[in-house]
Amino acid sequence: MEEIGLRWLLGQGVSLVALALCLVAFASKRDDRLFVLLLFANVAFAAQFALFESWVAAGISALIVLRIALVRRFPRHRLLMLVMLSATLAVAALTWSGPRDIPALAAGLLGTWGMFMLSGIAMRAALAVAALCWVISNLLAGSIGGTIAESLIFLTNVITMLRLRRDARLRYVHG
Repeated sequence: MEEIGLRWLLGQGVSLVALALCLVAFASKRDDRLFVLLLFANVAFAAQFALFESWVAAGISALIVLRIALVRRFPRHRLLMLVMLSATLAVAALTWSGPRDIPALAAGLLGTWGMFMLSGIAMRAALAVAALCWVISNLLAGSIGGTIAESLIFLTNVITMLRLRRDARLRYVHG
């Protein structure tokens, strides 16, 4: 029982590190900064899910690190997107434990499409929906910190989309 308690505490601690990284990332108006911070946050999320023995979520979170690195270098590259979508499906197939893995798979697939094919507000909208899937995945894994982290990521993402929209409107009005 002591090991389970320690693993749970470590998972919560790691999720708080991911929370801090994600909030700073999604508050950024620059896509490059968003991607770099998300690399580190997803390492933390992968570790958190591994500590909670949620293997599909851990595998997809680890794969997201590669996805972010690739999308920064090869934006809108359809073949790489298809490769990453296939890899996401393969990770899920290899580690599948049941219906509780569906939200993590949905988040991984939607996030891959959004990051490769979209930018700006549209990308953040896709990532916001993926964040809602991650909220469900964290709830199912029993991660209090991860649930709070993804909920705040969703909220921060929505606020940043509104800021970007306001900035675009101001640029239009003020020439």
